Amino acid sequence: MMDTLHITELQTRVRGQLIDPQHTDYHTTRKIYNGMIDKSPSLIARCTCVEDVVTMVNYAREHNLLVAVRGGGHNGAGLGICDDGVVIDLSGMKHIDVDPDKQTVLVEGGCLLNELDAVTHPYGLAVPTGINGTTGVAGLTLGGGVGYLTRHCGLTIDNLLEANLVLADGSVAKASASENEDLFWAIRGGGGNFGIVTSFLFQAHPISTVVAGPMLWHMDDARDILRWYRTFIKEAADSLNGWFAFLTVPPGPPFPEELHLKKMCGIVWCYSGPIENADSVFEPIRQFRKPVFEMIGPMPVPVMQGMFDPLYPPGLQWYWKGDYMNELSDEAIEQHLTYGEALPSMLSTMHLYPIDGAASRVSNEATAWGYRQATWAMVIAGVDPDPANKDVVTTWARDYWQSLHPFSAGGSYINFMMEEGEDRVKATYGANYDRLVAIKTLYDPTNFFRINQNIPPVR
Repeated sequence: MMDTLHITELQTRVRGQLIDPQHTDYHTTRKIYNGMIDKSPSLIARCTCVEDVVTMVNYAREHNLLVAVRGGGHNGAGLGICDDGVVIDLSGMKHIDVDPDKQTVLVEGGCLLNELDAVTHPYGLAVPTGINGTTGVAGLTLGGGVGYLTRHCGLTIDNLLEANLVLADGSVAKASASENEDLFWAIRGGGGNFGIVTSFLFQAHPISTVVAGPMLWHMDDARDILRWYRTFIKEAADSLNGWFAFLTVPPGPPFPEELHLKKMCGIVWCYSGPIENADSVFEPIRQFRKPVFEMIGPMPVPVMQGMFDPLYPPGLQWYWKGDYMNELSDEAIEQHLTYGEALPSMLSTMHLYPIDGAASRVSNEATAWGYRQATWAMVIAGVDPDPANKDVVTTWARDYWQSLHPFSAGGSYINFMMEEGEDRVKATYGANYDRLVAIKTLYDPTNFFRINQNIPPVR
């Protein structure tokens, strides 16, 4: 525990608010997106500027304090919080600046995806990010960034031009293709191992309106849909993305009453090409198997990004596990059907996110993300609002993952991992792991930044 005298003195050097366990806002501030994670730091520093971050890094290092870094607090493993240590909270750093001529966007590390979209959309621009508006830009990007526009524009990291970081020694560094190139390589997929990114510069794209939404089919059709989908999506134009899901239909509009709480399979589509071509893009899908329900139509990018946010508010119980998948064999599909039909709660789900298209045309060695040959990033998410059900959803997710892992490419998208240990992290980075260790050893030799999918330095 930190004493009041220390905190009072530290507050004179930090513009942002310092929140300790005695503060009236402590218990609300320490909460993160995943309600299954309940940790109690000694101090939360709500930084508002780079100087605040530098001060807190130096303070924590000098006092040998454990540090967690929180951007959006959306990480499923709860890596934005810790017990007893210091949380460096970037949620007060939300400046966004658009250069419409260069089509670039400068984004501070505390921004959420919906905040980014709200600023870029009036310019007719979009940064390729994720699928949930309440996700933090920083964590999404550092893990790679998989979302609706991945097949069209690449991963989020493929659209990162430069970043500004506070390093473990308290110094400030810029990372780009021409400055600290090794650091720039590492932060594109290597997570929060190398420093605190206080701002990102992204290349945006002239995408304003997309044709998007879900198509749903009965669970009895899931085998046929998956067998068709595994070929269709690989052959589709980059401008069409579609992620497959097992789901339970929510009991309310816009879904018809006869489908309420029914377990179904579905694909959520996003077509980002010319709108006048949308009918010809979607008609072959309908001809293969007419959906029981669909809600496909033109929508602004920010609407698409937040389409499912109301279903998944902060504070739910989450347990997820993921894998990269190269193929969907008939044997793997049978395992999917077994567990998809056994969804343990209304909010539990499995998603297959395509990561081919533009993302696959970047080499494995170009960034820390080393699975460019994979076709999907799979995530199995056991979700429920009631803490009493956490064991049920966790067991289902683990068993489901165990049944599919033999069919996987080996590693996982780190943003779909819980705290799974060093071997799992090694598998995720594959041939890039040794280079990441060398860069970690150079920039963070004491493993100061270790509340993450950790890459330990050489001691």
